[in-house]
Amino acid sequence: MEDCRPLGFLIGLPFALVALILSLLGAVVWVLGTVLSCLCPCCICFTGLANLAVSLIKLPVKVIKWFIHQIPC
Repeated sequence: MEDCRPLGFLIGLPFALVALILSLLGAVVWVLGTVLSCLCPCCICFTGLANLAVSLIKLPVKVIKWFIHQIPC
C-alpha cells in the first residue's frame, strides 16, 4: 500500500529534517537525563525527561510515516 506514495516521501523530507534536528536534541537530553538520574536516583523527573527524549529521537520516523499516510494514493 505504501508503494504508490513515493511523492509523499519526497515532500515529507523537509519536515523529517526538522524532526531529525529535534531528535539530535533529544539524544543530548537523553544522555543528560540518564546521567542525572544515575547521580541522583531520588529525582524521578529526570527519568521522565529521558523518556521524553527517547520519543524525540523516534520523531523523524513518525513524521515521515504520518506525512506519507496523508497523501492519497
